Amino acid sequence: MIIGVAGPYSAETEAQRQKNLDTMNIAAARLLELGHIPVIGMNAALPVIEKASGGDRYKHIMDISLAVIGACDALLLLAESKGANMERDLILSKGRPVFRTIEEVIHYEQ
Repeated sequence: MIIGVAGPYSAETEAQRQKNLDTMNIAAARLLELGHIPVIGMNAALPVIEKASGGDRYKHIMDISLAVIGACDALLLLAESKGANMERDLILSKGRPVFRTIEEVIHYEQ
């Protein structure tokens, strides 16, 4: 399955934002090890946003993230946040599963 990974990114410090992104990437690596194709909307959005000038940064990030997550078969929601909840709601609106743990993904496959 193509599984999006979502969780909080925004934080007061760059170190905390990096920690949040690392948490998503670690979960994505585990999904890859299980044979899935993991994607993270923030990983697609951040390099583009860093090169873009002007506009509403949050809106642009979410537009890209939602486009990426919208193409997924499922979502792994690590923790809630405004953006992660938007990604969750998008997946649910398509009738696709939302997992909260890697174990739920494993059990879903069986």
